[in-house]
Amino acid sequence: MKNPLDSAALDAAVDHVHRAGMPGLFAEVRHGDHVWRGAAGVADTATGRPVDAGMRHRVGSVTKTFTAAAVLRQAESGRIGLDAPIGRYLPKLVPGERGEAITVRMLINHTSGLAEYLPYAYPSLKAFPDLAETGAQSLDDHRFTRFDPEELIALGVGAPAVGAPGGAPGLYSNTNYLLLAELVAEVTGTTAEECITRDVIERAGLRDTTFPTGPEIEGPHSRLYEAWFGKIDPPRDYSVFDMSWTGPSASLISTVADLNLFYAQLMAGKIVGPSSLEQMRRTGPVISQEGKVIAYGLGLHPVEAPGRPTFWGHGGTVWGGGTLAVTRADGARQMAVAVNLQRWNTLDASGRPQPHPIDAALDSLYQVAMYG
Repeated sequence: MKNPLDSAALDAAVDHVHRAGMPGLFAEVRHGDHVWRGAAGVADTATGRPVDAGMRHRVGSVTKTFTAAAVLRQAESGRIGLDAPIGRYLPKLVPGERGEAITVRMLINHTSGLAEYLPYAYPSLKAFPDLAETGAQSLDDHRFTRFDPEELIALGVGAPAVGAPGGAPGLYSNTNYLLLAELVAEVTGTTAEECITRDVIERAGLRDTTFPTGPEIEGPHSRLYEAWFGKIDPPRDYSVFDMSWTGPSASLISTVADLNLFYAQLMAGKIVGPSSLEQMRRTGPVISQEGKVIAYGLGLHPVEAPGRPTFWGHGGTVWGGGTLAVTRADGARQMAVAVNLQRWNTLDASGRPQPHPIDAALDSLYQVAMYG
């Protein structure tokens, strides 16, 4: 069989992203038994140490697919009802009428109406960075701050609702996934991280995917450079950072190879059963953190283009790092990309991000990687 992966085009596309301004990136594309891995640029701008496609990386909200899969496995075993009210399981965290109105499914697909806790964390806890007010120093001050998930959840639950439970469009909110982590812990008697590791990571056969045990990334990795829309200039390394501010909503560390393996196993029905997978791919409108309306299922969202096959997966960002991992609906082709700079766009007078050459270069890479 002719190799369906155009290595030269993929090499050129990765190099183009680097030349457009990305310090370093690495990726893996698979089609059947054919595999391409590539990297361009540096993992450390001070030393010139190159990036490598085998590096470990903070994958941000890609973690949500893992957490959703763990919840669905508990639902398959009968410990969780997807359409049961969250107040039945966690009455202290979501009390009263809201606890009765919000179901587990609404948490997974972001239609709970619960606000994102992040905007409230700095003024309430005096502990989460508020770059608009304090600049980059606030990030440095809280590299090692340890957050209590119940305090973060309380901020989201206590904030004004962003919609009615089950309403459309939903609003993407990390509060939902911190609650799901507490739910998993409640029904299993262990931590969400331990449950996800056992039921999802180990089940998928992933060898380089772990939750962090401290503020550092263990194993070979890149530095992660945060620009915060031009307000941190030059961009600063935040690869050392305590990820308790996101917990099992966005703290996972993995590799591009492991992410492709995970989504291949998931789409093949080897992590959750066929009925659960079908529900994961049942989408509704959700407003993303960038303010765009996207289609979102249960920890999965589609990547679609007219006349092209649909891909399923998730993207994620952390301070300085970004990831996108997607798999074609039939499982035949996969792409995982990791970058070591975030929020490279500058803002216009109204606060909207302005186009940057990196945006177009990344889009070109995605097109080549997904469609050839």
